[in-house]
Amino acid sequence: MTRDPVPGAVAVQVRGCHAGSVESTHDWVADEVPVALQYNGISHAVMLASPLDLEDFAYGFSLSEGLVDTPADVHGVDLQHTPEGLVLEIEITSRCLARLKDRRRTLAGRTGCGLCGTESLAQALPAMGQPVQAFRIQAAAVGRAMQALRGSQTLQAATGATHAAAWCTPEGDLALLREDVGRHNALDKLIGALARAGAPASTGFIAVTSRASFEMVQKAARAGVGLLAAISAPTALAVRSAEQAGLCLVGFARGDDWVAYSHTDHLSP
Repeated sequence: MTRDPVPGAVAVQVRGCHAGSVESTHDWVADEVPVALQYNGISHAVMLASPLDLEDFAYGFSLSEGLVDTPADVHGVDLQHTPEGLVLEIEITSRCLARLKDRRRTLAGRTGCGLCGTESLAQALPAMGQPVQAFRIQAAAVGRAMQALRGSQTLQAATGATHAAAWCTPEGDLALLREDVGRHNALDKLIGALARAGAPASTGFIAVTSRASFEMVQKAARAGVGLLAAISAPTALAVRSAEQAGLCLVGFARGDDWVAYSHTDHLSP
């Protein structure tokens, strides 16, 4: 392995067998730490995440979970290190805080999936809101983006244990990329980075290195993105939600292959 430090990774001593030869060496493993999100001093969620791009994570989580409406609703983010993990102290407007208190819930950290801590079916499956702006591109741009995505994941290359989410131009060029041990976290970090940069999310599309669940569709739609391309499959709920949101959902985007599941006319062969 490379001896240079890898952000988001930890070097550990291992013993392994390769081609019949057993040896002791060092390897990089992805770091995963508890990250608590507190809003105006009120604890809201604890996630397990890669300790990278956490200010982006604070903005993206707040926006994609509907806790704030715009980046301007976040007045500041302060990262605190504690013996137990990391704490993101997020200051939001009084209007958003009042809304948060009305629907306050405690979420268990998730790197896979789930709706832990929701108190009702309405909370678990909220309405998708206004349809996103239609986004039409050539399928070749999706293939170009997925190819570039594979070669741009620094943490994944070092550890083999992380997901990535990238915002791409209509031509398929990667404009922003974020990585995390959790696919939801990677997407939140990307959404936060877009918001902080003031980038017009609706002018590009998102590519992810995971399956496409309902939450991934919901987060992309809330960011105003009209096309989500995933390397793996979507769920039935994700397809129905994407159709409702006006979002073109593409799965199995690998090389020149792809499957469009919703608003299929938005992707031209």
